[in-house]
Amino acid sequence: MATFRIDFGYDGSGFHGYARQEGVRTVQADLEDALFRLTGPVDTEVAGRTDKGVHATGQVVSFVAEVGLDVDRVRRSLNRQLAPEIAVSSVRVVPNGFSARFSAIARAYRYFVLNREAPDPFLARTSWHYETPLDAGAMAQAALHLVGEHDFSSFCRKARGRSMVRLVRHAEWSDAGDGLLVFDVEAGSFCHQMVRSFVALCVEVGRGRVDADDVPGIIAARDRHAAKGAAPPHGLTLVRVDYP
Repeated sequence: MATFRIDFGYDGSGFHGYARQEGVRTVQADLEDALFRLTGPVDTEVAGRTDKGVHATGQVVSFVAEVGLDVDRVRRSLNRQLAPEIAVSSVRVVPNGFSARFSAIARAYRYFVLNREAPDPFLARTSWHYETPLDAGAMAQAALHLVGEHDFSSFCRKARGRSMVRLVRHAEWSDAGDGLLVFDVEAGSFCHQMVRSFVALCVEVGRGRVDADDVPGIIAARDRHAAKGAAPPHGLTLVRVDYP
């Protein structure tokens, strides 16, 4: 037996999230069904389970299958079956024991906010169109407070028995021009709705409803009601997963 790694991306618009669920279309179900035609039944592990409507350009899956699998043939076949919504960039053999989920040391997400009056049909599926003018400088200041190791209970949907402590290594807003604001954030892992909640709070700061210097107090509150909900899922993309 050998361990294989798939690097791929997807447009999450037509999926009910990554993880397989009964009665709805998911990325995992489509991917595993396509793999089944090549390998027979396999159990896959994914680097990050994305929510309904969330996209990925740097997603990673691992699985164990028989030695001798032609990785180039698998890649070509998967793309024929899954394109255009799912696109596989590579399939390769990796050392036994590699896990797309548990071997990862960092994950990076990007969120797009189109902050202008006119929408853009080419960005409609991948960005949050927000017409009210935002102060990008204030949003950048708010993001700085998110960096570090904190209990992020104010930003996460609770999961029984799971810690909400995370180490955020990087959080930054940038202006890509023509009204497109970009939020990049990196951590070892994220809890449910964490990134989208960061974005929602930063947008409130950008509107002037929350002061950037209030963010440390919101973190310290460890109260989901202290933050400002979650931004829409379709503006979010998993862009990278790092391994040792």
